[in-house]
Amino acid sequence: MIARFFHTWERRLVAVDTDRVVRPFEWGVEWVDGTTDLSTDPADHLERWATRTLSDTAWFSTAPCHDYEMRDDRLTFPSEIETPHTENNTVHARYFAAAQGSGRRRATLVLPQWNADANAHVGLCRLLARVGISALRLSLPYHDARMPAELQRADYIMSANIGRTLQVNRQAVLDARRAIAWLAARGYDRVGILGTSLGSCLAMLTAAHEPLITAAALNHISPYFADVVWEGLSTAHVRAGLDGAIDLDLLRRLWLPISPHPYVRRLRDIPVLLVYARYDLSFPVRLSRQLIADFGRHGIRHDVRVLPCGHYTTGKAPFKWMDGYILVQFLRRHL
Repeated sequence: MIARFFHTWERRLVAVDTDRVVRPFEWGVEWVDGTTDLSTDPADHLERWATRTLSDTAWFSTAPCHDYEMRDDRLTFPSEIETPHTENNTVHARYFAAAQGSGRRRATLVLPQWNADANAHVGLCRLLARVGISALRLSLPYHDARMPAELQRADYIMSANIGRTLQVNRQAVLDARRAIAWLAARGYDRVGILGTSLGSCLAMLTAAHEPLITAAALNHISPYFADVVWEGLSTAHVRAGLDGAIDLDLLRRLWLPISPHPYVRRLRDIPVLLVYARYDLSFPVRLSRQLIADFGRHGIRHDVRVLPCGHYTTGKAPFKWMDGYILVQFLRRHL
């Protein structure tokens, strides 16, 4: 009865957005390595590329950035990756400084959910600042100020274009690492990362590769990028573009470089919070529990919290307050 209530509510909230577009399937090989020669099988080409990339520790590495610009509370800097869309090549972030004398050496990078507008997670950032943890809210690639005029939604970070999805999510991780370097340069020696939904996946990838991170709060979780897209309620239109062109097993292998599963063992030295929602239809609960099992199997220190709601209902009262309290208390305790 309770599950039916939340599932109905979730579907009603998803139906509010009527601007979802089913985009055609594309291999997007040129996005990952610049290849334009399609004489070879693109599926085989991408699978071999993904296998190599999983063992390439430099794929998530970024060169030092010296072009940060701060105006009032707005930070901008160039992205490591240059895409065909000029707007997307400048990273935008908003800085929320903790009050003087309230622990200025603690900060958290906040990565919102897919299709978040510029105000998403602002309340959470203000709460973090109020309890003594400065916050830097990062706009993901192709979101808000980074969105080209041709888009209404942030489709280019997650779509039926296989290579573009890989490269743009990589771009998000590299942007996050440059943002953390900026925080470190300001004197923060305890730096956390907090991500929600897609932001949670990106936060996990960033924490697995960025040694400056000392705690990670992952809000809505899955071990595999592909499985969420394939099964999730909020990505049904992306799945529609994939259907008939690729199967889940191959998609999982191709998107493994942007999935948390291969990198869990890299998180041995920091505390991690794993949050999932009991009635989630977008990040299926089976997948969330599988990631938790991965943490246990590798002996990674972690806390688990279960919200009594669904994915979209996490943003509704009283569940948003419960979620916020869990996230903030974890970071207060471990930063």
